[in-house]
Amino acid sequence: MDNTEWTNGFWTGQLWLAYELSGQSHYREAAEAQVGEFSHRIFNRINVDHHDLGFLYSLSCVAAYKLTGSVKARTAAVEAAQVLLTRFLPKAGIIQAWGNLNDPAEAGRMIIDCNLNLPLLYWASEETGDTAFREAANLHIEQARRFIVRPDASTFHTFYMDPVTGAPRHGSTHQGYSDDSCWARGQAWGISGFPLVYRYRRDPRLIETSAQLANYFLNRLPDDLVCCWDLIFTGAPYERDSSAAAIAACGLIELGKNLPLGDPDQQSYQSAAVHILNSLINNYASQPDEPGAGLIKHGVYHMPKGIGVNEYCLWGDYFYLEALTRLTRVWEPYW
Repeated sequence: MDNTEWTNGFWTGQLWLAYELSGQSHYREAAEAQVGEFSHRIFNRINVDHHDLGFLYSLSCVAAYKLTGSVKARTAAVEAAQVLLTRFLPKAGIIQAWGNLNDPAEAGRMIIDCNLNLPLLYWASEETGDTAFREAANLHIEQARRFIVRPDASTFHTFYMDPVTGAPRHGSTHQGYSDDSCWARGQAWGISGFPLVYRYRRDPRLIETSAQLANYFLNRLPDDLVCCWDLIFTGAPYERDSSAAAIAACGLIELGKNLPLGDPDQQSYQSAAVHILNSLINNYASQPDEPGAGLIKHGVYHMPKGIGVNEYCLWGDYFYLEALTRLTRVWEPYW
């Protein structure tokens, strides 16, 4: 597969996790080979005109640098952060998600997924000493907290800011059921993303927001604790999204880790993550004698367009493996 999609980093991230979990050198060698492809991609600007550079480069090159000290990986990751920074709109205080920055249809659009792209900027700021990365990330996460999160702790998938005046315009969906429903994977990105940013920006409101999103999510789960693709649905016959469940499990673990010692919710979130993972293991994981192309079944990519429905998906597999890693050892995130 050519390295051109927003999802490629999830495969390389799985290789790094497999290397950490097993210590087997062939996983490291395979991941290191991918680092070269990511370096080529960023320096040749191959399909990098979007905000998903964090998904791509945190899990490939930042991970490689943290685990092996690779100079090539560090250089590529810093370059990716520089490219991501070009998408920052100062008046709106956001990183624009998609499209040419001069495209009026996409102007001022931020999406909940970007929470997990911000750690690349924070990492680059720490590595280079350039505060511009951190300042942009700080402004974006605050705008996401204020405008993507609704008063009832559900989330918009996407929200538009006026790029000229900075005024908030309106929220909508892209992959959810409707503009006023709550796309499950988006809610999971929020649960996970706010506490990952908290690792770099110690603002307690980020943890409070993650907890509110987590409560909304947990209160709308089916009996087997694996969410439907949109949280407006709470059970059969609606399609589940195992990938959103895996992302949420990682977020619940990160959230619990950052609550004060003795906080009664700390154990609750950890327990919820364990129960979700047990359901994924028992009901959704592929079996050794079963033909397939991934770790967990019944993921959803884009339900409204009918793309990747009831399939394996790279991000679901990555977060499933990350969640298992988080629960079985002390682990330093790649984010």
